[in-house]
Amino acid sequence: MVIRIPNHFDSKFRMILVAAERAKQLQRGAPPRIDAKARKPAHIALEEVEKNLVPYQILEDEEEEEEE
Repeated sequence: MVIRIPNHFDSKFRMILVAAERAKQLQRGAPPRIDAKARKPAHIALEEVEKNLVPYQILEDEEEEEEE
């Protein structure tokens, strides 16, 4: 499996974090957003992330907000 990092992610690390959280949701019973050949939640999550089907938000730390 070749993982392609979509342009809307600023780093590989962030993409993996988003995919990991989505995989946890799938393991808990959330329905997949695609018809995937794969059965493993991690593979399904990565495919969903690659297709930009998993919304995410970057939250600022409270400490950083207080300093400004």
